[in-house]
Amino acid sequence: MVKESGKIDPKQEIRFLEGPRSRWQEFKFTIKVVLEFIRGFRALHFTGPCVTVFGSARFKEDHPYYDATRQLSAEIAKMGFTIMTGGGPGIMEAANRGARDVGGRSVACNIKLPMEQHHNPYLDKFVNFNYFFVRKTLLVKYSYAFVIMPGGFGTLDEMFEAMTLIQTDKIQDFPVIIFGKEYHTQLLLHIDKMLVEKTISQKDMELFLVTDSIDDAVNHIKKCIQQFGLSHEKPSHPLRWILEKLNVE
Repeated sequence: MVKESGKIDPKQEIRFLEGPRSRWQEFKFTIKVVLEFIRGFRALHFTGPCVTVFGSARFKEDHPYYDATRQLSAEIAKMGFTIMTGGGPGIMEAANRGARDVGGRSVACNIKLPMEQHHNPYLDKFVNFNYFFVRKTLLVKYSYAFVIMPGGFGTLDEMFEAMTLIQTDKIQDFPVIIFGKEYHTQLLLHIDKMLVEKTISQKDMELFLVTDSIDDAVNHIKKCIQQFGLSHEKPSHPLRWILEKLNVE
């Protein structure tokens, strides 16, 4: 088509592509996603305040990162937090195992994959998900702090997702701990580069703590107990409650 100016309107020359999915397929997909969210909410509703530990599924039991994760998670569990992970092997297993070591709660949002991922044996409760984005939402929803251990694409995706949500005030100012200075050297240099280029602000550098110290990580997380008004559960005495209702001495 030619406009009055004599120029061809590019919009009229484009033949747009059509996608392969019908509206009915999109509707069915939406229902599946909603049902997956509901199943996750039901499974995790009573887990209590969590600290989510992210990290690679590929580190074996004899790796120093596995051991450090296990120790750190045990100390966090002693504070009364539930340890939450993606439920798989490696760093995730180490975190859940650390909670189990000290009698803490251990839960997971596991993703169904054709290889690599299977839920580890140190879980009190877990729920399987088909969609990464649903799983990631649940990992964030119940957490009051995030620990980033060495990992791959998935770990970095989860880390930056959490920091973006905090940066944009979509969730509260929860502590983010990047554990392992040497492993994360190049990542931290790139974050410094973003600061120099002003794609992030100086205030954004306060969103996370970088450390190799379990004590420093635990002390940093302790602040959230006061900041967010968390308190330890009071022991329940169901029999005493029944007797009080019946006015029985």
